[in-house]
Amino acid sequence: MDPRINPYAPGAGTPPPELAGRDIVLDDARLAIQRNKSGRSARSFIFIGLRGVGKTVLLNEVQTMAEEEGALTDFIEMSSHEPLSKAIVDTLRAILLKLDRSKGVNEHVKTGLRVLKSFVGAIRVKVEGIEFSVDIDGEQGIADSGTLSRDLPEVFVATGEAAKARSSSIVILIDEIQNLSTEELEALIMALHRVNQKNLPVLVVGAGLPLLFKLSGDAKSYAERLFEYPDIGALEPLDAKRALVKPAKQADVVFENEAITAIISETQGYPYFLQEWGYQAWKIARASPITIKDIEKANVVAIERLDRNFFRSRYERLSNSQKVYLHAMAELGPGPHRTGQIAKELGKSAQQLGSTREALINGGMIYSPRFGYAAFTVPLFDAFMNRMRESGISGIG
Repeated sequence: MDPRINPYAPGAGTPPPELAGRDIVLDDARLAIQRNKSGRSARSFIFIGLRGVGKTVLLNEVQTMAEEEGALTDFIEMSSHEPLSKAIVDTLRAILLKLDRSKGVNEHVKTGLRVLKSFVGAIRVKVEGIEFSVDIDGEQGIADSGTLSRDLPEVFVATGEAAKARSSSIVILIDEIQNLSTEELEALIMALHRVNQKNLPVLVVGAGLPLLFKLSGDAKSYAERLFEYPDIGALEPLDAKRALVKPAKQADVVFENEAITAIISETQGYPYFLQEWGYQAWKIARASPITIKDIEKANVVAIERLDRNFFRSRYERLSNSQKVYLHAMAELGPGPHRTGQIAKELGKSAQQLGSTREALINGGMIYSPRFGYAAFTVPLFDAFMNRMRESGISGIG
């Protein structure tokens, strides 16, 4: 069991050695990219799922796929500290300059650069650090109002027309899309709506937490007709088995059936956890086959690592009232739970806890799968909370 060739890859966005259970989603993505480039209608899409299900991995796969199909791409990871307007300028500037370097002068590309420069000029007063070093005048009267929902669609249209003139297409990947403000999400939806109306070769592929269903619908009612929302969840048992077994087999290592069953039970098929358990089992096992006794030891190490890193890092960023709310949820089990039940557990009314619940939703710790309910965005977080309580380390001041 050479540790240098341990195939498992637990990490943030790290591609697993075997991307199991996502074939249909990736096939749909390739078809959308192909249709978009050929001038046929195709919806943009947003991968929706909890933490640790591999959404970022899928975005990276789609980017590679889009480039194989000849599309121009860029990857944006949204942060609550950086506005969309700044991030999108860098992306569209890079794309337009690539189009500009293509053979022959094209007026649509030049227009795209002028429109983008106008956009930068209009938002510079609002956003520090915006630079635009292309030696070209702005396009007066277009994308220069300073209102994002008005200007961003005009920038997208100009960029899409430039791509169409070059017989190219654009695929923009946006991770952590739930970090967009309401104004930014509305502007992005309106921009996509406009390029769709003009049948321009621009797609946005996003990834985010389940609360995006509500956020996008609240931003614009027609968002559901602009996007597909593939639900990225835990792997089915056969796919989870494939994710574990195939990488090991390529290194002439096998798992006992009982060991496989135990890992799938412990991880509930969540991809990040499967990689963690596979990694630890490989380290602990002395030789092939990996046995149930190896998994029992791996369970202890994997849980300790997750508690210390994956779970604890999120927990420590919370306020006392937020921690108390999550402990009440954990007491009730994995969820989802009625907000009234949680309030009852805390001896308060749902209205009294409304601001705490809202802060947890905005912080990406919980979401509402349906009206009046709350659920964790992090799989197995309830078990972590209960281990914290049992150990007497709640971190509540």
